[in-house]
Order: sequence, then structure tokens, then C-alpha cells
Amino acid sequence: MTDLLTSIRRTPYQSLAAFLILFFTLFLSTTILISMSFLHGILGYVETRPQVTAYFQQKISQSDIFKIKDDLTNSDKVESVKYISKDEAFKIYSQLNKDNPLLLEMVSSDILPASLEIYAKKPSYLPEIAAFLQKQPGVDEVHFQKNIVDRLLILTSILRRTTLLFFVFLILMSTVVLTTTTLFKVAMKKEEIELLKLLGASNWYIRKPFVQEAIFFGFLAAITSFAIIVTALLYSEPFLSSYLRGISTLSIAYNSYQIIVWPLNPLFLGICFSLSAVFGMGLAFWGSYIATGKYLK
Repeated sequence: MTDLLTSIRRTPYQSLAAFLILFFTLFLSTTILISMSFLHGILGYVETRPQVTAYFQQKISQSDIFKIKDDLTNSDKVESVKYISKDEAFKIYSQLNKDNPLLLEMVSSDILPASLEIYAKKPSYLPEIAAFLQKQPGVDEVHFQKNIVDRLLILTSILRRTTLLFFVFLILMSTVVLTTTTLFKVAMKKEEIELLKLLGASNWYIRKPFVQEAIFFGFLAAITSFAIIVTALLYSEPFLSSYLRGISTLSIAYNSYQIIVWPLNPLFLGICFSLSAVFGMGLAFWGSYIATGKYLK
């Protein structure tokens, strides 16, 4: 550790440049990672909501609603159909507005409509299902969120491609800067390296101090950038709670596991930090390895 600190003090400007490029790289990449996780969580939440909801007029009988439900269930375009009675609708309304007694006093189960919540097998089936429902007698209103899902899918696709290009740019830029700064450090010890080679020192023995220093900067940059991001997240948590009001949890699926993104939890933050630290140390290792290779041929 003493040798590491001594090396940093001998080349303060190169050390600062290496740290800053790693810090900005990890700060931007971790911010993108968390943002993408939230976006995927929102997309997953929207996709699990009823994709088509049909509200019925007060005069329609329950048997007529069940007939429409059976027709939909027998369709090869529908995954499932759920019937929501007036009483169940009132319970849902009461739960959503439990903090507003005035709204609860103004509404009873008699004025709330019965409804069907339909889940399509494919998003492309949504317009057909909605058109079918609109033609049925007793249907008052049909809501379906195809536009929302489609926009989220398009946005996710664009962000994926943009993020990939951005990551490639960050890796290339960081590698160039880290390699250049390490080359300055190595050049200052050129005579020492040549002497070690004459004494029979292995390439790894010569390369090790530079690699250790780079990995140290990568880990330090990961801690610093992540601390700033977590502080910003905690500071904005009241805003996020208000913005995501009504959404209890957001999660992303990895194989058979569900990782909770919202509310913020130690597991998700720990995974993000681990990925950031591994990425930062790996990038630092790669840059220093390339730089030292020039003098070890």
C-alpha cells in the first residue's frame, strides 16, 4: 500500500487524469444502468396490467357480460379474462382513494360499472379485441393501452441501441486515456524496468505495480461515483414516490429471478455497485495491461 501511495504522489497529474476518466465513465454508465432498470421495470409493470378493459352500462345483466366473457375466453387471441363486479370495483376504488374520505363519500358501488379485464396473447391482437368489444351491446367504454406499450417498447429499443453505442464510446475513450497516462508513468520508470529485465524479473512482476494502481483507481472511482448516485437517488426519493404513486413495486426479470428495482433496496443497489466496480476495475486493468505491454516486448 505504501508503494502504491508513493507511486501516486510521484505522478499526481497522471494519477488524477486516470481517476477522473474512470470516475466519469462509471458515473455515466451506472446512471444509465439504473435508468434502464427503472424503464424495464415500468415496461414490465405496464405489460402486467389489463391490456384491454371494457366497462359496461348499468342496464346490462351479468349473464350478458358472462356471455361476452365466454366468447373472449374461447378466442385464440385472448390469454385470460377477468370479471370485475360493481362491488369489487368499489373495493378497488376505496383502496385507491383511502386517503381521501371526501371522494369515498361521493361514490357507491351502485354507480360504478362492472367491467372485464382482458389480457391478449400478443400486442398485435389488441385492436381486434377492442373492436370486438365496441360492437357488443351494453358496452359503454373500451380502454386499451397498446399505444403506451408500443411507445415504451420503442423507447426501450432506442435506449438499448444508444446505450450500446455510448458504452462502446466510453470504453474506447477510457482505454485511450488510461493507456496514455499509464505510458507516461511507465516512461518515467523506463530505466528501472530495463534493469529489472536484465536481472531476470518476469513480465508480471514488472507489470504488477501499474496494474495494482489502475485497479485501485477503478475501485475508488466506483465507490465515489456510486456514493454520489445513491445520494441523488435518496434525495429524489420523495419525488419518485409521488411520480410512481399507485405502483407498489417495479421489478426486472433475470431468468427465473425477480430483482426489485422500486422501492430502492440494498440488493438492487448492491448489484449495481458490484457491476460498476467490476466494470471499472476491468477497464483499468485492460488499459494498464495494454500500456505496459509496449515496454515488455
